[in-house]
Order: sequence, then structure tokens, then C-alpha cells
Amino acid sequence: MKFIDEALVEVIAGNGGNGAASFRREKFIPKGGPDGGDGGRGGHIYAIADRNINTLIDYRYTRMFRAKHGENGRGADCFGAGGDDIVLRMPVGTLVLDEDTGLIVADLTEHGQEVLLVQGGEGGMGNLHFKSSVNRAPKQHTPGREGERRRVRLELKVLADVGLLGMPNAGKSTLIAAVSNARPKIADYPFTTLHPNLGVVRVSPEKSFVIADVPGLIEGAAEGAGLGIQFLKHLSRTRVLLHLLDIAPFDEGADPVADAIAIVEELRKYDEDLYSKPRWLVLNKIDMVPEEERAERIADIVRRFSEATGWEGQVHSISGLTGEHCQRLMLDIQTYLARRLAEEIAAEEALAAAAASEGSLLDEPIHPIGD
Repeated sequence: MKFIDEALVEVIAGNGGNGAASFRREKFIPKGGPDGGDGGRGGHIYAIADRNINTLIDYRYTRMFRAKHGENGRGADCFGAGGDDIVLRMPVGTLVLDEDTGLIVADLTEHGQEVLLVQGGEGGMGNLHFKSSVNRAPKQHTPGREGERRRVRLELKVLADVGLLGMPNAGKSTLIAAVSNARPKIADYPFTTLHPNLGVVRVSPEKSFVIADVPGLIEGAAEGAGLGIQFLKHLSRTRVLLHLLDIAPFDEGADPVADAIAIVEELRKYDEDLYSKPRWLVLNKIDMVPEEERAERIADIVRRFSEATGWEGQVHSISGLTGEHCQRLMLDIQTYLARRLAEEIAAEEALAAAAASEGSLLDEPIHPIGD
């Protein structure tokens, strides 16, 4: 299925029903008083995260969702029925933005998370509510309120622990196919990958992580060149980026260091936070370099790249085709992710403890001086 990661839809909540102005009319009760019921509430529209859905393709073909209106009130104390709510199921990782204001309406990051998109209008009040000792035959009644409506943009950001970054034909798809259960399209021409691929890397029966492969970047991507800029949003949730370099390009005039510097610059132009994420340098296709030349070529690439960008981080040399050193890379990533997770949990516990301590101090009684 084609990967659909963005859609624009309009959601319209139901209007509230009108309140009724009615009077009780029964045999032998000529002046029974007001009995007009309230109108029903209009239907709400909710968004809920569902891990069983992978794309936003359903919202490409249905662009408008309208909830039912509430029924009007009637006589004999009959209240109108409320309109049925609508629940829109979306993939986990969907960001819901208000198209007109640009504000974030919801960020669906967990399965089952439910968010109200638009609220249905309240039903009007019947004349039953307006009776009093001085107004025994009220004719007042109120109309139902109009439901909310808004245009929302849905953006799916892939939830992955590790993201692959690199030029077209750097070997990203080959690597993700070698280390995970993903089976992306692989060919010997640029831009083979046209949409993101997700793969689960299982380093042991109880330990695994998710890796994402997005279309390759080229120079000028921040201005719209190529395909990768459309999908860089999927790397924003990752904990670490693997920057793949082809150290044995087919074009003899190509310089992998210059290509790597260009990608880093495009990353910085696109998003400073993404640029600041931890990045590991992964030198791919070492099987294409004679063994006696590998160490010297790797050292030269790392030195030139570090001098040009000021980068400091982990360096790995692998072959996605033969699988050489790939297992060691995956084990190092698993260790790094486990350490990051432990640090995040410790930070959250520290914040919770500080908040609890501050709350206990505020709860202590204040004793007057001299007691």
C-alpha cells in the first residue's frame, strides 16, 4: 500500500436542537402549564489513535466528516435526542493541526488516546425552564447552539527509535532489509525508496527497537529538491540518527565527505532540533574497498568530516550487503537506547519527586509566631 502521510479534512460537529414552547393540554386540565422539552445536543467528533492503522489513506478520499444534529424538543416534556458522535481512527503518531491557525490540536502518540476535535452545539431550552410564580405561562424558548467546525491537517510522523539519513543509493534500504523484518524495494538507481519504511530490529528475544528508512536527501532539499524533505518529519521523534555514507561510490569523481556535509547543512536548514539530535556516522559498503585500504580511507573520511562540521560522535563501518559488522552496530544501538530510556525515566521520577516535595511543603500548616 502506498504510504500516505498527510491529509486535509474538514470536521463539522452537529448543531443543538431547538427547545420547544408547548403547553399541557389534557381533558379536564384546561391550564396544565408549560411542558416544552429541551433540544438534544449535537454530535461531537473525536480522533482516536489506533495502532492497527498504518496510513492516512482513508482521509485522502473522504474530506468532510459531519456529525448529526440534535433533535428538537417537543411537548409533553419530551426532550430531543442527542446527535451521534463520530470517532475518526488514525495511526499512532498522527499530528492534528488547525489549518487556519497552525496550532496543534492533538498529538496522538499512544494507542487508544482520544481527543475531541470539534464539540457539538448545546441543545436549546424549552419553556418548561422559564415557568415561575409570576410567569405561569411562559412562551420563551431558546434555539440550539451551532456546532463547531474546523479544517484540520493530519500529518503522520512515524514512531521509530532510529532513523536512517543519507544520500540516495547510500545503502539505507539494504541495511534495513539486512537487520530487520522490513522488505523495501532495492535497486541500483537513485530514489528507489519513495516512501518511509519501518522495520523492527530484534537483538534478543526480549529486546527490540524500530528503525525507519526515509527517501534519500540531496543538496537543496530544504528548498524542495528531491523527495526526502517531505519525510524528514518522520525523523523528529527518533532518539538517534544513523548518517550513512557510501565510501565506494560508482562515480569516481564523487566525494562522500562533500555529500555528507551537504546533507548536514540541509538538516540544519530544515529543523534546528533535528540537526541537534545525536548522529552516528555509519560508513557503508566497506566490502567494495580492499581490506588493506579500509582503515586509511575510513580515517581520512572521518577526519575531513569532523574538521568541516565540528561533529563528534560514534563511527561504525559496515557492509549492508554482506552483513559485516551490522550485528555489532545493532547491539551498540540497543545499549544506547536502553541507557537513554533509563535516563529519561530517572529524570521523570526526579521531577515527580520534586513536585511532590513542593506540594507537601505547601500543605504544611502555618503556625503563628509565639505558638
